[in-house]
Amino acid sequence: MTGITSYPKEKIRILLLENIAEDAVKQFERSGYTQIERWNKSPAEKDLLKAIRQVHLLGIRSKTQITEQVLRSAKQLLALGCYCIGTNQVDLRSAGLMGIPVFNSPFPNTRSVAELVIAASILLLRRVPEKNTAAHAGIWMKKAEHSFELRGKTLGIIGYGNIGMQVSVLAEALGMRVLYYDIETKLPMGNARQIHTLRSLLGQADVITLHVPGDASTEQLLDKTTIAQMKKGAVVINYARGKVVDHEALAKALRSGKLGGAAIDVFPVEPFSNGDTFQSVLQNIPNVLLTPHIGGSTEEAQKNISDDVTNKLIQFLEYGISSGSHSVPALHLPPQKNRHRILHIHQNVPGVLSEITHKLAAEKINISGQFLNTNNLIGYVVIDVDKNASATALRSLKTVKNTIKTRLLY
Repeated sequence: MTGITSYPKEKIRILLLENIAEDAVKQFERSGYTQIERWNKSPAEKDLLKAIRQVHLLGIRSKTQITEQVLRSAKQLLALGCYCIGTNQVDLRSAGLMGIPVFNSPFPNTRSVAELVIAASILLLRRVPEKNTAAHAGIWMKKAEHSFELRGKTLGIIGYGNIGMQVSVLAEALGMRVLYYDIETKLPMGNARQIHTLRSLLGQADVITLHVPGDASTEQLLDKTTIAQMKKGAVVINYARGKVVDHEALAKALRSGKLGGAAIDVFPVEPFSNGDTFQSVLQNIPNVLLTPHIGGSTEEAQKNISDDVTNKLIQFLEYGISSGSHSVPALHLPPQKNRHRILHIHQNVPGVLSEITHKLAAEKINISGQFLNTNNLIGYVVIDVDKNASATALRSLKTVKNTIKTRLLY
């Protein structure tokens, strides 16, 4: 099976925004796609509404907001790729109800973030940021007071997911004692130990690093109350989401000496573009590292993300595979020789699959392969039929009640 889609590849329009890696363009080209636009920025919504009307595949990163209005303007859109970890910037419910799968890449930059967490831990414990600032100002600050080795210290990881686990392995290799807190029971890596209350973890850790999602349950997870529960002199690292730390409370704890330092890479409000003005209450506090959301920004990570998301988009377009989608149910299915494949996305209500079967039976169409998966809103069924029956089957499936989208794949 060559993966010939119902659209000639030269007619499929692909738009990549926010300076997505050039590797994505090359990967699409190797697969036979030629109409590829790559923009270096995230456009204003009015420009996006215009640009997206005839686009079949859209690639974004974290800044472009894909609202219901944007999706409704994308009349030809078949799939959306988020070339980043999260999908918070996309209205996933609307995407699902329009039959548009949304893919992301949650794993490829975990190593980049984990390495930077370890680097920040060493720099903060050695109080390098303030000594660096002093040296640039012409002041010689050579002293060992309040400067510590990483080895033998306790690392407290809040959120033991993919990144938290990698941080755990690296930290233990450097001689740290690793504790972690997670709302779910997680098997430890190495000798790490799960702590079942946040308060207990905060009271033991010399270094606290956050790796939690950004939602209502984690907003201001570290606030005045929880910061008060930390050890005196502890350092805080947040490379997760901007709103999980109360920056006012953190700044007060740093200035008072309650905390020994902080490294912050994500902020409640971030500048839209490079070069824009940036302000934070954490500026100009000694032993604080502020970085512009670069936790996963390495060339290796960007290439890995590019390869991962581009592959998912191509797999869906050419085979109907939706594994990794956040809006359309996941299906992974093998191609069948000498068959045509039809995709049918519908509202998840009783009777749809029965109607599909009856309509095809009425046309005396034999189903050689059928795959179905559902979520709360959407049902996704893939049907393989004889080549000479595919046109009739497609016409019949378009008349099924509660159909959202159907197309002949090959």
